[in-house]
Amino acid sequence: MVLDYATLDLMRQTHPAWRLLCSPHAALVAGFLHRVFIAPNVRQMAEADLVEVLEDELFALRQRYGGEPFPRTAQVYLNEWADNDKGWLRKFYPPGSDEPHFDLTPATEKALAWLAGLTEQTFVGTESRLLTLFELLRQMSEGSQTDPEARIADLERRREDIDREIARIQAGDIPLLDDTALKDRFQQFLQLARDLLSDFRQVEHNFRALDRRVRERIALWEGAKGELLEEIMGERDAIADSDQGKSFRAFWDFLMSSSRQEELSRLLQQVLSLPPVAALEPDPRLGRVHYDWLEAGEHAQRTVARLSQQLRRFLDDQVWLENRRIMEILHGIETRALAVRETPPAGPFMELAGTAAAIDLPCERPLYRIPVQPRITELELAAGEAEVDLAALYDQVVVDPAELIRRIHQDLQMHPQVRLSEVIARHGLRHGLTELVAYLHLASQWPHVAVDEQTRDQVTWQTAAGTLRRARMPRIIFLREQ
Repeated sequence: MVLDYATLDLMRQTHPAWRLLCSPHAALVAGFLHRVFIAPNVRQMAEADLVEVLEDELFALRQRYGGEPFPRTAQVYLNEWADNDKGWLRKFYPPGSDEPHFDLTPATEKALAWLAGLTEQTFVGTESRLLTLFELLRQMSEGSQTDPEARIADLERRREDIDREIARIQAGDIPLLDDTALKDRFQQFLQLARDLLSDFRQVEHNFRALDRRVRERIALWEGAKGELLEEIMGERDAIADSDQGKSFRAFWDFLMSSSRQEELSRLLQQVLSLPPVAALEPDPRLGRVHYDWLEAGEHAQRTVARLSQQLRRFLDDQVWLENRRIMEILHGIETRALAVRETPPAGPFMELAGTAAAIDLPCERPLYRIPVQPRITELELAAGEAEVDLAALYDQVVVDPAELIRRIHQDLQMHPQVRLSEVIARHGLRHGLTELVAYLHLASQWPHVAVDEQTRDQVTWQTAAGTLRRARMPRIIFLREQ
């Protein structure tokens, strides 16, 4: 992007972030939105709750500075901030709710991040950034190398470096990072963690913009319906196969791994307990930042699924309207036909193609044939005896839900989260498919559960006859209550 005069002048007039920085109430808007949405990582808030919080903020400011700077009510301010002329908040109605909700726009989050970067920092680290740049260059170079010998030589060189480092540690020479290096790397991690959370709103905004363009195309489409559906589905696949979609899917697959989450929890707890890092007084929420990533990613996934469902309903409405138009045309034809039935017009009224009569000769029909009647031999029925096992009529499979709940709680005591496939692999399925269905029913009622519809888990069990059964299902993760 070229920052020339024309581009910057257009951004000054149209970009919401620039308008926010130029607003006379920028301090109120930025401070309030950062405290309510950014600091606690809130993705959306109901109108009544947000109005109440803003009223308290305005009351405190009026007590300190008087009523002249902020004379209007909180409701008026929120509607003004969500107006298209401002574009600082997004006002929408969630599915199944008649109360409006508010969320930040990506432009507002960029403005808040820029304002946060204006504060003077007592320590600015550069070493960690340089090391990150070198690591990224190394990954790109290795990932694009097609020569097997070159890649093997690079891996052998790295193995030699690792062997030398192991030898130094065994000899008692253990290199440690000093306090400055720890602070440098921690600040770099903190900045990347915040940027990652802000990226999710931009991802959701891009998905909503795509959905809006598709709806506009449907409303103005005049061609065949099949071509429209093919183009829409192709664009849906294009967003999933785009660079942004592939990156988001790779991030989501990496984060949904229970081993990765346990490793993140362990590393965060270890790093936050270091004295140089603790001296920086980091935000206590940083210890569970990966859960914030998980919540934000789940919200983005649900947004995409909800947009797809709404688009499907929109297409169904379009089909219903077309069918209704066809029925109206048929009804009009019937009405005109009845109107001319008694008084037909003079001259030719209607021309029909192919008026030849279809002749059916009687002799072409086959003669009647008497159906063959079977002869039943008269036999005397005698009562017999047979040994029948009636136990099968009373053999019923009973699955105890309390036992399944105890298994899940037992695994959650050892891990912050556990997959359903891991629970089944650890305890087995004694009642086969019936017990698996009971697990799925419990998952639908579990208070803290995450479902990854893109990843499939396989569950196996053995029947009483010795047959091995397999089932594939979306990944279901039970989360421990925080």
